[in-house]
Amino acid sequence: MNNGIYAASTGLLARTQQLDLAANNLANANTSGFRGQHVSFKSQMMNASATVSTGTVNSFGVLGSPRTDFSQGSLQQTGNQLDLALEGSGFFAVQSPTGVQYTRNGNFHLTKVGALVTAQGYPVLGDKGPITLPGGNVEISSAGVISVNGDVAGQLQLNEFASDVPLTSLGDAYFSAPQAAAEAPSQLTVRQGSLENANVNPVECAVGLIEIQRNAEMMQRALTTFHNEFNRIAAQDLPKV
Repeated sequence: MNNGIYAASTGLLARTQQLDLAANNLANANTSGFRGQHVSFKSQMMNASATVSTGTVNSFGVLGSPRTDFSQGSLQQTGNQLDLALEGSGFFAVQSPTGVQYTRNGNFHLTKVGALVTAQGYPVLGDKGPITLPGGNVEISSAGVISVNGDVAGQLQLNEFASDVPLTSLGDAYFSAPQAAAEAPSQLTVRQGSLENANVNPVECAVGLIEIQRNAEMMQRALTTFHNEFNRIAAQDLPKV
């Protein structure tokens, strides 16, 4: 019975953590440039000392590190000259209060002084630092060159990362990366007047969320059953010993 409690407990904990990831994916299904996170499970061995008396070895499934899906999302045309989408592997670089962060969300706008910033107010970085633009018609090439009224006014800083570089999700479609890990993109195209949709399907997220909830409820019922059985043994059998 002890083994059953361990299995149900670890299963419930894993499903609870899985629920958090699924709920976050669903909540950000309409966030431009959002990258979905998926669970991975690993086997956790029971402490060897707990299995000496039985001669058995048990392992239980626990949640491993979340895996971020960096696949391309679909593009949606907006017609806004400061909305930018990326095709290919790469990110925009922005200056947050805690350092440089990377995002696929190109929903940018200009401040009153002409600074190009994100929806959160983070300055968008160019090859020479934060980008400031004069007034006028803004055109941005597929390579990220910014022109205002026909004159070159800046160059977007575009970066990509090797597949073995760990990117840490910071929420709101932002990521951090190890220092000096950013590289110039090999194949990346900027699309002006478009935004990249999240690469998660809201319907699939909702269905998955319901399934995980049901699994968690099953684990909870199993724990309740074990708890009731222990109470029965304590009340009826132990006094006889």
